[in-house]
Amino acid sequence: MEEDFEFADRAPPTIDRMASTAGNAEAKGFNPGLMVLLIFVGLLLVFLVGNYLLYMYAQKTLPPRKKKPISKKKMKRERMKQGVSAPGE
Repeated sequence: MEEDFEFADRAPPTIDRMASTAGNAEAKGFNPGLMVLLIFVGLLLVFLVGNYLLYMYAQKTLPPRKKKPISKKKMKRERMKQGVSAPGE
């Protein structure tokens, strides 16, 4: 009879284990989907910032582009439009 009252103040071990796992369910860490999302967004952000920095560096260091030479035929047409006669005509 003494054995019946020995565990009266405590729950049986199986119920006690279930309660402890239910309490620790929130403290397991990040959701795997959230981790994948954070990694993806982080890599995307690094890519965009890196491209911007490379663009700014290229703007400062590269020489300006050379303009394409205008052909003689186009130059003659432009002068005719402006009303200036081409030399030699």
